[in-house]
Amino acid sequence: EIMKWSDKNVTSSLFICWGAQAGLYYFYGIPKYDTPQKVFGVFEHHVLDKNIPLVRGFDDVFMAPRSRNTENRAEDIAKVKDLQIVSTSDDAGVYIVQSKDGRKTFVTGHSEYEPLTLNDEYVRDKAKGLDIEIPKNYYPDNDPTKTPQNRWKGHGSLLYTNWLNYYVYQQTPYVF
Repeated sequence: EIMKWSDKNVTSSLFICWGAQAGLYYFYGIPKYDTPQKVFGVFEHHVLDKNIPLVRGFDDVFMAPRSRNTENRAEDIAKVKDLQIVSTSDDAGVYIVQSKDGRKTFVTGHSEYEPLTLNDEYVRDKAKGLDIEIPKNYYPDNDPTKTPQNRWKGHGSLLYTNWLNYYVYQQTPYVF
């Protein structure tokens, strides 16, 4: 009901992680697939079209956290003429997808994560006895005793600022 309502009543929607996968399935029928192992860590990403306002000001390569066991595949997204893949990672797959009209944005990672969020997840899963590898590209020298460095805060802030500015603030009609 919320997805249906948002399609008719809001200027732009931002879907994150599981919400992105749910939104891609609900609106476009794009399935998710289990990954062979958990996609867990901080990965390099590339912007595919620098003219899209959502990624205005992004570096050519930027880092973003991921933590998931499923994925949406680029070949499924490419079949939908109303969607564009905005950003991908060679190691972690599709990152940002957007409807061509800009009304729906899907982010499959976690630009909003605090510096220790992946650490807390890793420690939690180890304590549960789960077979989990350390997050990739996260701890200095891949040593979980060392404090991780946040290498995604600037991009994360820019992502949300751009979405709010270009797709919400500038597009939402002001009615007296």
